[in-house]
Amino acid sequence: MGRSSKDKRDIYYRLAKEEGWRARSAFKLLQLDEEFQLFEGVRRAVDLCAAPGSWSQVLSRKLKGGAGEGPEAVKIVAVDLQAMAPLPGVVQIQGDITKVSTAQEIIQHFEGQPADLVVCDGAPDVTGLHDIDEYIQAQLLLAALNITTHVLNKGGTFVAKIFRGKDVTLLYSQLRIFFPNVTCAKPRSSRNSSIEAFVVCRGYCPPEGYVPNMSNPLLDHCYDVDFNQLEGPNRVIVPFLACGDLSAYDSDRTYPLQLAPGKEYSYVPPTQPPIRPPYQEACFLKKNNLLAKEPGPPPLEEAGPAPSYGSVLEPQGCPPETAVENVLASLSMSP
Repeated sequence: MGRSSKDKRDIYYRLAKEEGWRARSAFKLLQLDEEFQLFEGVRRAVDLCAAPGSWSQVLSRKLKGGAGEGPEAVKIVAVDLQAMAPLPGVVQIQGDITKVSTAQEIIQHFEGQPADLVVCDGAPDVTGLHDIDEYIQAQLLLAALNITTHVLNKGGTFVAKIFRGKDVTLLYSQLRIFFPNVTCAKPRSSRNSSIEAFVVCRGYCPPEGYVPNMSNPLLDHCYDVDFNQLEGPNRVIVPFLACGDLSAYDSDRTYPLQLAPGKEYSYVPPTQPPIRPPYQEACFLKKNNLLAKEPGPPPLEEAGPAPSYGSVLEPQGCPPETAVENVLASLSMSP
């Protein structure tokens, strides 16, 4: 498979490299912003699970722009467990979003002020077992929501990835505790074959007397599984929107390498390779044919020559011709 094959199969992967984005997911946030105007009036933004940094890039380009430094300057903080290459105008924290210390460090970078916008494009390494993937993603989203309650200003916005599974109403119920306006959105750059979508939660308003707590997050004890499995008008449904221009590229379609006449295709390498990814050692071993291989089955024993028709038809040392005649004679004598 040539290096240009993915450029044909994934148009947004190709466009991300050509436009200098670190990952194709940058287009998802851009298309969400087209629909919801997420960046309007934002001065402090947080990107959770930020690596490799495509959403932080979008925040930097959209919010910073030509803004200078000073007390009114836009501040952006990116948080991830993995190391990330530096970005202009973005403060990076290599930390755990389930720790109080991480929330305190975010507020410290904002000089004691809460954030106006929190985004999270984090997702687990999928296993292919949908129930497990949906559960892990749900736990990651709730962890992002929990730290958001520590750092988000009242009236702020929270955007996060979600896997739409059978228990997605439980997540909607949790989000509605803190946000009166919750919408599920699907950007055009997100494949139709994928169960991913994004929740856009606006108007942050925690319950009266609520104190953020990492060790004991607030849960919706009024959630009724049986009620939320009802259908039709009896079920509370979160609005669903498809984001992105209808004339934009289709993420599930294969495009030719030459998109426009007179514009010759040339391969563009990724903008920023991952820094010390967990799979780096495995890739090195595979590339150098050093991966351990399971021993194959033991070799078959040497077998003698295959028996000839003569040996099969030759009874008690008779010549083959006589044996064939005897068989034919017995067949003709049978009733």
